[in-house]
Amino acid sequence: MNNYAQSIRWFAFFIGIAVMAFGIVLMIRADLGTAPWDVLHIGLQLKLGLTVGSWSIIVGFFILAVSSILMKSWPKLGAFLNMLFVGIFIDLFLFLPFIVTPSFLVSKIMMLIIGVFICGIGMGLYISSDHGAGPRDSLMLALTELMDTKIQHVRLAMEIAVLIVGWSLGGPVFIGTLIVTVLIGPTVGYTLPFFRKRIKRMLERGAKSENLDEGKIRPHHYDGIS
Repeated sequence: MNNYAQSIRWFAFFIGIAVMAFGIVLMIRADLGTAPWDVLHIGLQLKLGLTVGSWSIIVGFFILAVSSILMKSWPKLGAFLNMLFVGIFIDLFLFLPFIVTPSFLVSKIMMLIIGVFICGIGMGLYISSDHGAGPRDSLMLALTELMDTKIQHVRLAMEIAVLIVGWSLGGPVFIGTLIVTVLIGPTVGYTLPFFRKRIKRMLERGAKSENLDEGKIRPHHYDGIS
C-alpha cells in the first residue's frame, strides 16, 4: 500500500476514533443510561476510582490479551491504538466544561440520540479504514471462531454479561441503554458502507493521480525536465 493510501486510512482511523469517543461522551453526559461497555467502565470508576477513559484502556488491554491467547497471535496495531486512543479521547471530552448534562428530559433524550448517531458515524469511519477491529470486536471474532457459532449470538452474550457486571457495580442502566442498543447497529449499518465507498473513491483518485495512461508517472510528465 502506497503512502497516500496509508495516510488516508490512518487519517480516517484516528478521526473516526475521536468522533466515536465524542459520541460516547454525549451519551454518558445525557445521564439516561449508556452502552453496556460504558456501563461497565463507569461502574468500575465508581467502585475503584480512576477515570472512565482509563478503565476503557485497562479493560481493552485485558480483552486484547485474552483475544491474543485464544487466537494464539499478536493483536494488530490498529486494535492496540484503538484501545489507547478511545480512552484518551473519552477523558479529554469528559473534561471539557461545556459538555454538561441538560436540565430537561427532552434535552437529555436529544443529547443521547445525537450521541448515538455521532458514535455510529465515528465507528463507521474508523472501521472503514481497515486497520483492524477494536479490542471488544477482536474478542467477539475470536469467540465466534472458537465456538463455531453465529456472531450475533456471541455479541449478544457479551453485551448482556458486560451489562450485568457493570450494573452490579453501579453503572448507569436506564432507558438510554435500550435506545443505544436499538439505534447503534442500524446507524453503523449505514455509515460503514457510506465511508467505505468514500475512502475507496479517494484511493482510486489518488492512484490515478500517480499514473498517467495506466503507467507510472515520470518527472517529465509534468514539466519536461527529467
